[in-house]
Amino acid sequence: MSKRAIPLVDLSKFVKGTPAQRAEFVAELGEAFHEIGFVGVINHGVSKQLIDDFYSASKAFFALPEAVKRKYEIVGLAGQRGYTSFGKEHAKQSKVADLKEFYQLGQEVTDGDPVKADYPENVHVAEVPEFTNLGIQLYKAFEKAGAELLRAIAIHLDLGEDYFDKNIHNGNSILRAIHYPPISQEPASAIRAEQHEDINLITLLVGASAGGLQLLNKDEEWVNIMPEENEIVINVGDMLQRLTNNYLKSTTHRVVNPPREEWHLPRLSIPFFLHPKAEMDLTCLPACVDEAHPLAYEPITAGEYLDERLREIGLKK
Repeated sequence: MSKRAIPLVDLSKFVKGTPAQRAEFVAELGEAFHEIGFVGVINHGVSKQLIDDFYSASKAFFALPEAVKRKYEIVGLAGQRGYTSFGKEHAKQSKVADLKEFYQLGQEVTDGDPVKADYPENVHVAEVPEFTNLGIQLYKAFEKAGAELLRAIAIHLDLGEDYFDKNIHNGNSILRAIHYPPISQEPASAIRAEQHEDINLITLLVGASAGGLQLLNKDEEWVNIMPEENEIVINVGDMLQRLTNNYLKSTTHRVVNPPREEWHLPRLSIPFFLHPKAEMDLTCLPACVDEAHPLAYEPITAGEYLDERLREIGLKK
Protein backbone atom coordinates (compact mmCIF):
# COMPACT_ATOMS: atom_id res chain seq x y z
CA MET A 1 0.00 0.00 0.00
CA SER A 2 1.33 3.44 -0.92
CA LYS A 3 2.07 5.90 1.85
CA ARG A 4 -0.89 8.07 2.82
CA ALA A 5 -0.66 11.80 2.07
CA ILE A 6 -2.52 12.65 5.28
CA PRO A 7 -2.78 10.94 8.70
CA LEU A 8 -5.84 8.84 9.59
CA VAL A 9 -7.62 9.19 12.95
CA ASP A 10 -10.54 7.33 14.52
CA LEU A 11 -13.16 9.71 15.97
CA SER A 12 -14.82 6.95 18.02
CA LYS A 13 -11.71 6.97 20.25
CA PHE A 14 -12.65 10.51 21.28
CA VAL A 15 -16.44 10.11 21.41
CA LYS A 16 -16.61 6.70 23.15
CA GLY A 17 -13.05 6.01 24.27
CA THR A 18 -11.26 5.79 27.61
CA PRO A 19 -9.51 8.94 28.95
CA ALA A 20 -6.23 7.55 27.53
CA GLN A 21 -7.79 6.99 24.08
CA ARG A 22 -9.33 10.46 24.13
CA ALA A 23 -5.98 12.03 25.00
CA GLU A 24 -4.30 10.05 22.22
CA PHE A 25 -6.90 11.26 19.70
CA VAL A 26 -6.47 14.90 20.80
CA ALA A 27 -2.69 14.61 20.34
CA GLU A 28 -3.04 12.96 16.90
CA LEU A 29 -5.56 15.51 15.64
CA GLY A 30 -3.61 18.45 17.05
CA GLU A 31 -0.39 17.30 15.42
CA ALA A 32 -2.10 16.68 12.06
CA PHE A 33 -3.72 20.14 12.05
CA HIS A 34 -0.45 21.82 13.11
CA GLU A 35 1.85 19.95 10.70
CA ILE A 36 -0.33 19.35 7.62
CA GLY A 37 -3.72 21.01 8.13
CA PHE A 38 -5.47 17.89 6.77
CA VAL A 39 -6.55 14.60 8.32
CA GLY A 40 -8.68 11.59 7.34
CA VAL A 41 -11.34 10.53 9.86
CA ILE A 42 -13.01 7.13 10.20
CA ASN A 43 -15.86 6.10 12.53
CA HIS A 44 -17.17 9.64 12.23
CA GLY A 45 -20.82 8.76 12.80
CA VAL A 46 -22.11 10.05 9.45
CA SER A 47 -24.28 7.35 7.88
CA LYS A 48 -23.02 5.90 4.61
CA GLN A 49 -26.63 5.39 3.51
CA LEU A 50 -27.37 9.08 4.03
CA ILE A 51 -24.25 10.09 2.08
CA ASP A 52 -25.13 7.72 -0.79
CA ASP A 53 -28.74 8.92 -0.89
CA PHE A 54 -27.67 12.56 -1.00
CA TYR A 55 -25.16 11.79 -3.78
CA SER A 56 -27.97 10.23 -5.82
CA ALA A 57 -30.30 13.18 -5.21
CA SER A 58 -27.49 15.61 -6.12
CA LYS A 59 -26.86 13.77 -9.38
CA ALA A 60 -30.57 13.99 -10.17
CA PHE A 61 -30.57 17.74 -9.51
CA PHE A 62 -27.49 18.50 -11.63
CA ALA A 63 -28.92 16.39 -14.47
CA LEU A 64 -31.92 18.76 -14.73
CA PRO A 65 -32.04 21.11 -17.74
CA GLU A 66 -30.07 24.35 -17.32
CA ALA A 67 -33.24 26.46 -17.43
CA VAL A 68 -34.78 24.46 -14.56
CA LYS A 69 -31.65 24.70 -12.40
CA ARG A 70 -31.48 28.46 -12.95
CA LYS A 71 -34.92 28.81 -11.34
CA TYR A 72 -33.10 28.01 -8.10
CA GLU A 73 -30.37 30.63 -8.53
CA ILE A 74 -31.44 33.37 -6.14
CA VAL A 75 -30.11 36.83 -7.00
CA GLY A 76 -28.62 38.75 -4.07
CA LEU A 77 -27.80 35.75 -1.87
CA ALA A 78 -24.14 35.60 -2.96
CA GLY A 79 -24.57 31.87 -3.61
CA GLN A 80 -25.25 31.21 0.06
CA ARG A 81 -28.48 29.28 -0.65
CA GLY A 82 -29.72 27.46 -3.73
CA TYR A 83 -27.97 27.08 -7.07
CA THR A 84 -24.88 28.81 -8.44
CA SER A 85 -24.42 28.27 -12.17
CA PHE A 86 -21.27 27.18 -13.96
CA GLY A 87 -18.41 29.68 -14.10
CA LYS A 88 -19.46 32.10 -11.31
CA GLU A 89 -16.84 31.38 -8.64
CA HIS A 90 -13.06 31.75 -8.88
CA ALA A 91 -10.16 31.39 -6.44
CA LYS A 92 -9.21 34.73 -4.88
CA GLN A 93 -5.92 35.07 -6.82
CA SER A 94 -7.45 33.86 -10.10
CA LYS A 95 -9.45 35.76 -12.71
CA VAL A 96 -10.63 32.58 -14.43
CA ALA A 97 -13.75 30.87 -13.10
CA ASP A 98 -13.56 27.32 -11.75
CA LEU A 99 -15.10 24.56 -13.88
CA LYS A 100 -18.03 23.84 -11.58
CA GLU A 101 -21.63 24.52 -10.63
CA PHE A 102 -22.95 24.03 -7.11
CA TYR A 103 -25.89 24.08 -4.72
CA GLN A 104 -25.77 25.31 -1.12
CA LEU A 105 -27.84 24.55 1.95
CA GLY A 106 -27.56 26.42 5.24
CA GLN A 107 -28.59 26.31 8.86
CA GLU A 108 -32.13 25.38 9.85
CA VAL A 109 -32.73 27.13 13.19
CA THR A 110 -35.40 25.25 15.15
CA ASP A 111 -34.98 26.44 18.76
CA GLY A 112 -36.22 30.03 18.50
CA ASP A 113 -32.68 31.49 18.39
CA PRO A 114 -32.95 35.09 17.09
CA VAL A 115 -30.05 34.38 14.70
CA LYS A 116 -32.70 32.75 12.47
CA ALA A 117 -33.54 36.23 11.16
CA ASP A 118 -30.00 36.56 9.77
CA TYR A 119 -30.15 33.40 7.63
CA PRO A 120 -31.94 33.06 4.29
CA GLU A 121 -34.37 30.13 4.01
CA ASN A 122 -33.16 26.98 2.32
CA VAL A 123 -34.31 26.56 -1.27
CA HIS A 124 -36.42 23.46 -2.01
CA VAL A 125 -36.28 21.85 -5.47
CA ALA A 126 -39.73 20.81 -6.68
CA GLU A 127 -38.31 18.46 -9.34
CA VAL A 128 -36.15 16.51 -6.83
CA PRO A 129 -38.02 16.91 -3.52
CA GLU A 130 -35.74 14.58 -1.54
CA PHE A 131 -32.63 16.62 -2.48
CA THR A 132 -33.03 19.42 0.07
CA ASN A 133 -34.50 17.19 2.80
CA LEU A 134 -31.62 14.69 2.59
CA GLY A 135 -29.19 17.62 2.49
CA ILE A 136 -30.60 19.03 5.73
CA GLN A 137 -30.20 15.62 7.42
CA LEU A 138 -26.62 15.31 6.16
CA TYR A 139 -25.92 18.89 7.32
CA LYS A 140 -26.94 17.93 10.89
CA ALA A 141 -24.81 14.78 10.81
CA PHE A 142 -21.74 16.72 9.62
CA GLU A 143 -22.40 19.42 12.20
CA LYS A 144 -22.38 16.80 14.96
CA ALA A 145 -19.11 15.19 13.79
CA GLY A 146 -17.54 18.62 13.31
CA ALA A 147 -18.49 19.68 16.84
CA GLU A 148 -16.68 16.64 18.25
CA LEU A 149 -13.55 17.45 16.24
CA LEU A 150 -13.62 21.04 17.48
CA ARG A 151 -13.99 19.79 21.07
CA ALA A 152 -10.79 17.80 20.61
CA ILE A 153 -9.04 20.84 19.12
CA ALA A 154 -10.24 23.04 22.00
CA ILE A 155 -8.67 20.56 24.44
CA HIS A 156 -5.46 20.56 22.39
CA LEU A 157 -5.36 24.39 22.57
CA ASP A 158 -6.07 24.35 26.36
CA LEU A 159 -9.28 26.32 25.85
CA GLY A 160 -11.60 23.89 27.63
CA GLU A 161 -13.59 21.29 25.71
CA ASP A 162 -16.70 23.44 25.15
CA TYR A 163 -14.92 26.56 23.84
CA PHE A 164 -16.40 26.29 20.33
CA ASP A 165 -19.82 24.88 21.31
CA LYS A 166 -21.66 28.18 21.84
CA ASN A 167 -19.96 29.75 18.79
CA ILE A 168 -21.02 26.99 16.40
CA HIS A 169 -24.52 26.38 17.83
CA ASN A 170 -26.80 27.55 14.99
CA GLY A 171 -23.63 28.63 13.19
CA ASN A 172 -23.47 29.84 9.61
CA SER A 173 -22.24 26.50 8.19
CA ILE A 174 -22.81 25.54 4.56
CA LEU A 175 -23.36 22.16 2.90
CA ARG A 176 -22.33 22.41 -0.73
CA ALA A 177 -22.98 19.88 -3.48
CA ILE A 178 -20.45 20.60 -6.24
CA HIS A 179 -20.80 19.25 -9.76
CA TYR A 180 -17.83 19.40 -12.11
CA PRO A 181 -19.35 18.61 -15.53
CA PRO A 182 -17.49 16.57 -18.15
CA ILE A 183 -14.76 18.63 -19.84
CA SER A 184 -15.69 19.01 -23.50
CA GLN A 185 -12.82 21.17 -24.80
CA GLU A 186 -9.32 22.26 -23.79
CA PRO A 187 -9.88 24.60 -20.78
CA ALA A 188 -8.47 28.14 -21.18
CA SER A 189 -6.46 27.82 -17.97
CA ALA A 190 -8.91 27.04 -15.23
CA ILE A 191 -8.94 23.71 -13.55
CA ARG A 192 -11.92 22.16 -11.81
CA ALA A 193 -11.10 24.17 -8.68
CA GLU A 194 -8.04 26.43 -8.66
CA GLN A 195 -5.75 26.40 -5.62
CA HIS A 196 -7.35 28.00 -2.56
CA GLU A 197 -7.75 27.83 1.19
CA ASP A 198 -11.15 27.47 2.85
CA ILE A 199 -12.68 30.42 4.72
CA ASN A 200 -14.32 28.61 7.66
CA LEU A 201 -13.17 26.87 10.89
CA ILE A 202 -12.94 23.33 9.47
CA THR A 203 -14.20 21.60 6.32
CA LEU A 204 -15.56 18.03 6.26
CA LEU A 205 -15.47 16.37 2.84
CA VAL A 206 -16.93 12.98 1.98
CA GLY A 207 -15.16 10.98 -0.72
CA ALA A 208 -15.75 12.55 -4.11
CA SER A 209 -17.06 10.49 -7.01
CA ALA A 210 -13.70 10.91 -8.78
CA GLY A 211 -10.13 11.77 -7.77
CA GLY A 212 -8.41 15.10 -8.29
CA LEU A 213 -8.09 16.59 -4.79
CA GLN A 214 -4.52 17.67 -4.05
CA LEU A 215 -2.82 19.55 -1.22
CA LEU A 216 0.35 21.64 -1.32
CA ASN A 217 2.82 20.20 1.18
CA LYS A 218 5.67 21.89 3.09
CA ASP A 219 8.06 21.16 0.23
CA GLU A 220 5.76 23.02 -2.19
CA GLU A 221 4.78 19.76 -3.91
CA TRP A 222 1.23 18.86 -4.90
CA VAL A 223 0.19 15.59 -3.26
CA ASN A 224 -2.90 13.52 -4.18
CA ILE A 225 -5.43 12.91 -1.41
CA MET A 226 -7.23 9.62 -2.01
CA PRO A 227 -9.73 8.95 0.79
CA GLU A 228 -10.44 5.31 1.59
CA GLU A 229 -13.95 3.87 1.81
CA ASN A 230 -16.05 5.55 4.57
CA GLU A 231 -13.38 8.14 5.32
CA ILE A 232 -14.10 11.85 5.69
CA VAL A 233 -11.29 14.28 4.87
CA ILE A 234 -11.07 17.22 7.30
CA ASN A 235 -9.05 20.36 6.77
CA VAL A 236 -8.36 23.51 8.76
CA GLY A 237 -9.93 26.70 7.39
CA ASP A 238 -8.59 30.24 7.52
CA MET A 239 -10.75 31.20 10.53
CA LEU A 240 -9.11 28.54 12.70
CA GLN A 241 -5.66 29.42 11.34
CA ARG A 242 -6.33 33.06 12.15
CA LEU A 243 -7.67 32.33 15.65
CA THR A 244 -4.50 30.31 16.42
CA ASN A 245 -2.11 32.89 14.89
CA ASN A 246 -1.01 30.35 12.21
CA TYR A 247 -0.35 27.54 14.73
CA LEU A 248 -2.98 25.40 12.99
CA LYS A 249 -2.46 25.33 9.23
CA SER A 250 -5.03 26.21 6.58
CA THR A 251 -3.38 24.32 3.75
CA THR A 252 -3.65 25.28 0.08
CA HIS A 253 -5.52 22.68 -1.98
CA ARG A 254 -7.11 22.33 -5.41
CA VAL A 255 -9.07 19.95 -7.65
CA VAL A 256 -7.18 19.15 -10.83
CA ASN A 257 -8.66 18.06 -14.13
CA PRO A 258 -8.56 14.32 -14.78
CA PRO A 259 -6.39 12.75 -17.48
CA ARG A 260 -7.80 13.42 -20.95
CA GLU A 261 -9.22 9.89 -21.25
CA GLU A 262 -11.45 10.65 -18.24
CA TRP A 263 -12.66 14.07 -19.42
CA HIS A 264 -16.08 12.58 -20.18
CA LEU A 265 -16.60 11.71 -16.49
CA PRO A 266 -18.30 14.29 -14.28
CA ARG A 267 -17.18 14.71 -10.65
CA LEU A 268 -19.45 15.24 -7.68
CA SER A 269 -18.15 16.37 -4.32
CA ILE A 270 -19.92 17.21 -1.05
CA PRO A 271 -17.99 19.50 1.33
CA PHE A 272 -19.43 20.81 4.61
CA PHE A 273 -17.96 24.18 5.56
CA LEU A 274 -18.28 24.51 9.33
CA HIS A 275 -18.74 28.17 10.26
CA PRO A 276 -19.42 29.79 13.61
CA LYS A 277 -22.02 32.46 14.21
CA ALA A 278 -21.12 35.81 12.68
CA GLU A 279 -20.31 37.46 16.02
CA MET A 280 -17.55 34.98 16.96
CA ASP A 281 -14.40 36.90 17.80
CA LEU A 282 -11.45 35.67 15.70
CA THR A 283 -8.87 37.74 17.59
CA CYS A 284 -5.69 35.63 17.87
CA LEU A 285 -5.57 33.57 21.07
CA PRO A 286 -3.01 35.09 23.47
CA ALA A 287 -1.46 31.65 24.08
CA CYS A 288 -0.59 31.41 20.36
CA VAL A 289 1.31 34.73 20.30
CA ASP A 290 4.91 35.00 21.53
CA GLU A 291 8.31 36.38 20.44
CA ALA A 292 8.86 33.57 17.95
CA HIS A 293 5.27 33.94 16.65
CA PRO A 294 4.38 37.64 16.66
CA LEU A 295 0.75 38.68 16.17
CA ALA A 296 -0.08 38.07 12.49
CA TYR A 297 -3.67 39.36 12.24
CA GLU A 298 -5.83 42.28 13.29
CA PRO A 299 -8.95 41.51 15.35
CA ILE A 300 -12.03 40.68 13.24
CA THR A 301 -15.33 38.85 13.70
CA ALA A 302 -16.24 35.73 11.73
CA GLY A 303 -19.01 37.65 9.94
CA GLU A 304 -16.72 40.49 8.82
CA TYR A 305 -14.12 38.01 7.63
CA LEU A 306 -16.63 35.94 5.66
CA ASP A 307 -17.94 39.07 3.96
CA GLU A 308 -14.43 40.12 2.92
CA ARG A 309 -13.66 36.69 1.46
CA LEU A 310 -16.95 36.28 -0.46
CA ARG A 311 -16.08 39.50 -2.30
CA GLU A 312 -12.57 38.19 -3.10
CA ILE A 313 -13.91 35.01 -4.71
CA GLY A 314 -16.54 36.78 -6.80
CA LEU A 315 -19.71 35.61 -5.05
CA LYS A 316 -20.42 39.02 -3.52
CA LYS A 317 -20.20 42.28 -5.40
